Amino acid sequence: MSIQTSFNPNGRKEIKQAISYPDYALLKSKLQHVMQLDKNATANGKYLIRSTYFDNFANKVLNEKKEGYLNRDKYRVRIYGKSSAVVNLERKSKRNNLTFKTKCALSRQEFEKMRIGTISWMELDERELIRDLYQQMKYNQLKPMTVVDYEREAYIYPFGNVRVTFDSKVQSSLRNTDMFNNNLPMVDVLEPNLVILEVKYDEYLPDIIKYLLQSVDTRAEAYSKYQLSRMYG
Repeated sequence: MSIQTSFNPNGRKEIKQAISYPDYALLKSKLQHVMQLDKNATANGKYLIRSTYFDNFANKVLNEKKEGYLNRDKYRVRIYGKSSAVVNLERKSKRNNLTFKTKCALSRQEFEKMRIGTISWMELDERELIRDLYQQMKYNQLKPMTVVDYEREAYIYPFGNVRVTFDSKVQSSLRNTDMFNNNLPMVDVLEPNLVILEVKYDEYLPDIIKYLLQSVDTRAEAYSKYQLSRMYG
């Protein structure tokens, strides 16, 4: 499954907030007239994302997010539809008000080695991102911490390289990191009447998209799916 993303080496701007389900339905009905649905969507217009996030015992990544650090990094391993066909290691970096993403292909076997702490092979790996994560795992004791599931509905607009996504049914495995287990026990961590709205774009947000976004009420706080997943542990 080739999921379309919108990586930009120069960084992207990002809006991430929670909206009510009625506002989601209203905004979706408007966006459908000007934006294209992600080609990887299934029959219901959505697809499932499963990510394993890395952190340490001191909750370094979680605390940097809570405290609003302007410069921070977050590592995760991501799959789609609970399948091992596509496995990516990703790093999402915040630098001031810009978001940068880096990713590389990973195998299920490589992730399982990371999960049990067998990481010496990573030090001299040809993939730079693997080597970077090795440094974090060795010196900051990062390790796979929790699995997060959610359904994503994504829309694309070419001008400004805009991507609008709606994430719902956010679930956490708490501290179980067996991400390739299709029967992994999960708990709901997002209120059922809320949807997480994310808007990502390059240099500018086109007026038509900006106008449509003004038609819904957004909450003041940004919603992090990783932060939600750690509410219970």
